[in-house]
Amino acid sequence: MRSLAWFVAKCALIICTLRLIDGAKGQRQCSENDYYYEYTECDSTGSRWRVAIPQSPGACTGLPEPVRGTECTFSCKAGEFLEMLSQECTQCAAGSYSLGSGIRFDQWDPGNLTGKQSPGDEKLTCNSSSWVPQGNYLESNRDECTVSLIYAVHLKKQGSISFDYQYPDSNLLFEFFNDQCQEMDQSADTKWLKLTNHGDWENHTVSLKSGTNILYWRTGGVLMRSKGAKPVLLKNIQIEGVAYTSECFPCIPGTFSRVPGSTTCDPCPQNTYSGHGASSCTPCNTTTQYAAEGSSLCKDKLPCSRKDYFQFHTACDHEGKTQIIYKWIEPQICLEGVTGAESLPPSGEREPCPPCNPGFYNNDTATCSPCPPGTYSDGMKPCTLCPAGTEPTLGYEYKWWNVLPPNMKTSCFNVGNSKCDNMNGWEVAGDHIQSGAGSSDNDYLILNIHIPGFKLPTSMSSHAGTEFGRITFEFETVCVADCELYFMMDVNRKSTTVVESWERTKTRITYTHVMTKNASVSYTWAFQRTNQPSDVRRFVNDVVRIYSISVSNAMDGVSSGCRACALSTQPTGSMCVPCPPGHYIDAHTSQCTECPQNTYLVPHATPGPDACKPCGPGSKSDKDHSLCYSDCHFTHAEGNVTLTYDFSLLGSVGSLLNGPSFTSKGTKYFHHFNISLCGGKDQLAVCTDNVTDLSINDAQREKGEGANAVKTFICQSTVIPATGRGFHTALASQSINLADTFLGATVDSTLDGIMAELYPQTSKKVPDVNFYYRSLEATSSCELGRSTVVTLRCNPEKSTKGELSVPSRCPAGTCDGCTFDFLWESSGACPTCTERDYHQIEGACKRGKQDLLYVWTEPKLCMGGMALPEKKTLPCAGMEFWVRLGGAIGAFTAVLLVSLTCYFWKKNKRLAYKYSRLVMSANKECEMPGADSCAMMEGENEGDMEDEVVYTKPSLLGKLKAIASKGNGEKYEHVQLNSSQSKALVWS
Repeated sequence: MRSLAWFVAKCALIICTLRLIDGAKGQRQCSENDYYYEYTECDSTGSRWRVAIPQSPGACTGLPEPVRGTECTFSCKAGEFLEMLSQECTQCAAGSYSLGSGIRFDQWDPGNLTGKQSPGDEKLTCNSSSWVPQGNYLESNRDECTVSLIYAVHLKKQGSISFDYQYPDSNLLFEFFNDQCQEMDQSADTKWLKLTNHGDWENHTVSLKSGTNILYWRTGGVLMRSKGAKPVLLKNIQIEGVAYTSECFPCIPGTFSRVPGSTTCDPCPQNTYSGHGASSCTPCNTTTQYAAEGSSLCKDKLPCSRKDYFQFHTACDHEGKTQIIYKWIEPQICLEGVTGAESLPPSGEREPCPPCNPGFYNNDTATCSPCPPGTYSDGMKPCTLCPAGTEPTLGYEYKWWNVLPPNMKTSCFNVGNSKCDNMNGWEVAGDHIQSGAGSSDNDYLILNIHIPGFKLPTSMSSHAGTEFGRITFEFETVCVADCELYFMMDVNRKSTTVVESWERTKTRITYTHVMTKNASVSYTWAFQRTNQPSDVRRFVNDVVRIYSISVSNAMDGVSSGCRACALSTQPTGSMCVPCPPGHYIDAHTSQCTECPQNTYLVPHATPGPDACKPCGPGSKSDKDHSLCYSDCHFTHAEGNVTLTYDFSLLGSVGSLLNGPSFTSKGTKYFHHFNISLCGGKDQLAVCTDNVTDLSINDAQREKGEGANAVKTFICQSTVIPATGRGFHTALASQSINLADTFLGATVDSTLDGIMAELYPQTSKKVPDVNFYYRSLEATSSCELGRSTVVTLRCNPEKSTKGELSVPSRCPAGTCDGCTFDFLWESSGACPTCTERDYHQIEGACKRGKQDLLYVWTEPKLCMGGMALPEKKTLPCAGMEFWVRLGGAIGAFTAVLLVSLTCYFWKKNKRLAYKYSRLVMSANKECEMPGADSCAMMEGENEGDMEDEVVYTKPSLLGKLKAIASKGNGEKYEHVQLNSSQSKALVWS
């Protein structure tokens, strides 16, 4: 049986072999064009094999046999590639380049782009969000969708990746990281990328380890404006560390490499062009065509128009004259003298030059020079020494624009490329400076002024933590397109932040920014006519005009005037001396005088007592008189009742994470508020940015030392949770200042024009206490700054830390974006306890003792203060004593009543007897009167015989009352008996 199976197997093998031989006879032999070489994966010994891979499997036969390859770490030098047939390095031909062990991406089209949306954003509204190729650069999305650009590469040795980027808008988050196998330090600066100036390209380089690296460029919006955020731009991605390059990269259109072995391709010069893989550039017909640097083709020149020239003022000549001159924008890309072409306007008439700016003077030359130190000028008069008792005010005040000031620079950046013509950035125009034409509508037109530092006046040099300086400028924008003006600052050349921005047309307005730290700062104005990609000029008439710029206390500034200073107390002292913190200059004595208690010193105010402003109700000033704050104690008196509060139980800083809220595309975010209720500078709340501020560490960030950190009474941050967005951690960004000035605490519903009306009173017994704040920093929507009200409400059901909430009808904490309201309910917001808040309860008497207990009056609306008195035990009087006393009093009363009854009964009998005798005598009218007798009848005595007898008719009870009230003026019926003086009997 086994032999039969073996025979069948041999037959099958023979048949298969014959069929393969017959099939091979019908195939042609492979040529060099039918296959290419690849290396196998390296084995454990670091070896690999070179194998031939057919272009179309099965199309030919006779592939070369595998041969042992080069070492796995082998690579060619830059400008060379590995020729796989000979396995030797060969120079790249002209028109191509090589990085040796690296690869570069500098030309983008949809075919070589892979985009990915995060799982939490796979919704219909985010399907259109992606990285968009723009030729030699990539442009990110502009909305809040999270979009990733991904590239996977396997490195044979340690290498690196570098790329250029523009990241101008903090409303868009931008991170770069290596996910899978080669995790980078996510806390390092390699993850979150720093913001850049508008139009500036920054280079970012990260080291990579050998092995598989999956690189992510991820963007996602925070909170989008109506027109979206400024996109991130990415170009020139270069990766080093690949094992070898088997071919050279051809030069992209618009570039060329003239010699073999090139490591890069150079851009074609102006008015020349090149195609793909060019070794030289072809000139254009400059009569009718033009081409910018790095062009892939020539463009036809159009007839000249208004947008092809600009005007500028000439510098003052030796006669003090200037004139307007018109000039073609360079390079000139239009045709003159053809049908429809506009000619260059003639130059204007020579006019007197405007005066010098304050702090400068004209010394009979064509230019204005700064006044020497210690002198001042208004720009029209010679420099003058400051009088005694005064010192110069340093700074800059530019309001005449004949030439660009020496500490200002102007430039133009073309999006996606390099600088455009500098002369087209900003142009001086007499009484203003305005944006230039630029090379295209989406160019950034940059104006910059650098201040090396600030210097307070001598008398205020010791006032730390106050206003060091301020910049104020007046401007207007006139736009048809979606133009935007950005005002930015860069502190100590670490990170550029957008201070404020304005969109579309704005009438002439003034903006002021206060500098609260002494540091080197560069202020930048960047104007862009449209943020849509453009290579033409259609909106050249959209313009921004700045009429004046002033910077106070600039360290290298000039003086436009003098201010009073404090003089030394020495009799011969005439030099200005610094005043201690919290002191103002007395204008009469030129001496430093301390501000009164509970007042604060207004920075840069006019010398005199009016420089000290009183603190609001319920507040006090710090020892330096620099600000007013609450010490957590508050007293309210109403009638005879005084309520005392101690808010220290609420803690130093309260926090509220409000939300969640959702954008139109479903992005979840929270508003995080930090509130410092009590304390001075050392207990302020801090909000920081953990994304774009990479120049500081976590310890500095917690102290509020970063450029994007906000340290104030109340601040707000926007927080995006990590879940659903693909980020590794929750993001905090867009920190803003809601309150830098404490106005006061009161039970009133209005203070300094701010109303607290969103939380009606719920208790008549304990009123709510309102803390009022204001931020003096103006914004485009809040010209008077923001205001905040924190309402403290006594709620014994809450903990001492309490609970913060916002109005239900304003879930963001504000209904108009300018006034914020918070309710802080806490048992710690109740007044301190006093004797009015408890009462006494008497216990039963047991064994001659009685307990006295003290309990809180319910509901208990107090906290802390007076404690409940301890239970008292007192001896109580016995019951037998009171019974005996009551019995004795009752017996005495009974005996007294019986005695009185007997007495009056006997008295009544006597009166009745007398009455009867009188009646009997009256009935004997017809009888002869009897002889008078001095004898007494039986039962009579001498004391009973009275001339006047009072007889009362009332009952026995009435008689008793009459006796008891003897002499009270009551009337009685009576008879008068006058037997001795009258012989007639009178009855009445």
